[in-house]
Amino acid sequence: MIQETIQAWLDGWRGLIEIILLSVGIYYGYLYFKGTRGAKVLTGLAIVFLTLTLISQLLNLTVIGWIIRSFSVFLAVALVVIFQPELRRGLAELGGHPIFSLTSEKRETVHDIVEAVTQLANKQFGALIAIERDTSIRVYEETGVMLDADFSIELMLTLFQPKSALHDGGVIMRNGRLAAAACIFPVSQRETLDRSLGLRHRAGLGITEESDAIAVIVSEETGSISLCHRRRIERNFTPESFRKRIGELLLAGTYDEETDSEELARESDRPAPRDNPLVLNQKERSDDTLTV
Repeated sequence: MIQETIQAWLDGWRGLIEIILLSVGIYYGYLYFKGTRGAKVLTGLAIVFLTLTLISQLLNLTVIGWIIRSFSVFLAVALVVIFQPELRRGLAELGGHPIFSLTSEKRETVHDIVEAVTQLANKQFGALIAIERDTSIRVYEETGVMLDADFSIELMLTLFQPKSALHDGGVIMRNGRLAAAACIFPVSQRETLDRSLGLRHRAGLGITEESDAIAVIVSEETGSISLCHRRRIERNFTPESFRKRIGELLLAGTYDEETDSEELARESDRPAPRDNPLVLNQKERSDDTLTV
């Protein structure tokens, strides 16, 4: 009797754990696919599958029920093919989590990046910089001009000078060096993005959707500083808040600058009016139209 009671209690806990795990998986899967092009396909397939299953059960349609059961395996394979980009980005994002990250930049490199971005913003030079981390982005490096040069503030200002031959496109940084310039990055196709985002900002967000890179964007129109990482964009940084935020990301939260810095842009700015988890820290500015 006691053994049966214990077994029933264990079976109840197993069922509860399964329900919790499935609920969490479905919830985060919904959040991940929400707003993507694949979301509509997934919704359509779910509606068709559930409708056919319900009709076959209510009307006892044996043939349709057999077809649904027979093609369930093929449907699973089809879903993997259809949602290959989303699944690949999800796995890359999981592998690029800071817990599993092996890459960190030197403190001096972070300081130089901050100084270069600050000067680019002051001069209103449009810029797009992708800092490679654990996931290689050499495929995008091949779309630009190879540099393999030591990082310097002067070189960054020269590359993004509006009349420079290499100012269009993005710069890729690897291990504290400038690997390539004028690179073409994938443009984010997220449907929930703010329409005020220009092509440069969408490209910065796109490279973080395909890898664990960190993208820094300077608006040519306003000189505002934005930062993309892990499929999110944070905007309207001040030089001081950007110094802290980029240090947190590249130095695993150990960056400490002896200055009276403002709060991080992601904390001090209010979120956008839309319920949009992709764009953080967006101020309402009527004259801030972001263009490339």
